[in-house]
Amino acid sequence: MKITMVGAGYVGLVSGACFADFGHRVTCVDHDPLRISALERGEMPIYEPGLDLLVAKNVKEGRLRFSTDLAEAARDAEAIFIAVGTPSRRGDGHADLSFVYAAAKEIAAFAHPEAIIVTKSTVPVGTGDEVERIARAARPGVEFAVVSNPEFLREGAAIGDFKRPDRIVIGTLDQRARDVMYEIYRPLTLNEPPIVFTDRRSSEMIKYAANAFLALKITFINEIADLCEKINADVQQIARGIGLDNRIGSKFLHPGPGFGGSCFPKDTQALVKTAQDAGAPLRIIETVMSVNDARKMKMTERVIQACGGSVQNKKIAILGLAFKPNTDDLREAPALEIINGLSSAGARIFAYDPQAMPSAKKLLPNIELADDAYSCVRGAEVLVIVTEWDEFRALDLDRIKKLMQQPVIVDLRNIYRPKEIFDQGFKYFSIGR
Repeated sequence: MKITMVGAGYVGLVSGACFADFGHRVTCVDHDPLRISALERGEMPIYEPGLDLLVAKNVKEGRLRFSTDLAEAARDAEAIFIAVGTPSRRGDGHADLSFVYAAAKEIAAFAHPEAIIVTKSTVPVGTGDEVERIARAARPGVEFAVVSNPEFLREGAAIGDFKRPDRIVIGTLDQRARDVMYEIYRPLTLNEPPIVFTDRRSSEMIKYAANAFLALKITFINEIADLCEKINADVQQIARGIGLDNRIGSKFLHPGPGFGGSCFPKDTQALVKTAQDAGAPLRIIETVMSVNDARKMKMTERVIQACGGSVQNKKIAILGLAFKPNTDDLREAPALEIINGLSSAGARIFAYDPQAMPSAKKLLPNIELADDAYSCVRGAEVLVIVTEWDEFRALDLDRIKKLMQQPVIVDLRNIYRPKEIFDQGFKYFSIGR
């Protein structure tokens, strides 16, 4: 099938490349000519494992291309996906839908009357109704079918998530649109993932409810970790014990410095705003947001305590800046809050991340960036592990100890066993143990 993806960012590029790998002919459209030129040269705007190879393969085989010309790309497309950003709106916290609505209006001007418009962006309940209204108003006499098809991609594992999904959610009551969407995803039916056909508003709500629930699980185990420290219990044993219950599950029960990234913070906020406007406030999710914000500052205090109560003029080594491993995404990353808090307390910050250094140079101009983990810790009075990259799980601890001024580790991801670190002669602080 012929598919146009409007937006060549994270969701649009991953989805477009995977659809092309299914055998569809895909054009990713973006208004940024520099981004399109870079993609045509094979340069990825984001770090996602395997994405560069997947894009190169499908470009070479003629199934994937990039363009700034929506008029040409949309003309004979059977499905046009909206995959633009929906950041939090300044001032009120609602999702900024201006890019979605602008895309809908532009698509309507050029799309074939039989084409379906699919919202892939994460949008509040009711957005599809407005997209439909905008599209039909822009092209009177053409009754475009508008579908909700939310993405459930984890950064760092997006290609696997797309090709082996837990479920595919398709929101439309239009039978022809359902048939088109089924055909688009037909290559996945060999793996038999559940395809959830529902109405459009329920589809939009599924996405927000899923992200809010996962954010809730993270916050829950973080609070349990705090309690474990007070009562001398081990949060990791507790997480395993409750995670083996099929009703709970083991995923997202890993204590740490709080959630970040491009989805959970803005999506929980948008859901809370939607609920408030509807007169059905979500008190649990409001608390999740508050607790998560406070947790990042708690982690700053934990580092200060590990330094004896003051970090004034002390060198602090930060390993990991991205909000999670296998991505270069610094949006709402806990490391940013921790670094800002420590800097305000007078610390000298040195940091290293395997992939996020280019972004860090822009966002954190006042800290020193190291070339690797070992140059980062040289002369440091405390080492703080913020992101659980695999390479940090196998550090040469003898070398680390010799390089540091003081052998102190604050492990905010519990990637080491306390006894092993104590036996190496370190002071070691972790989460909930």
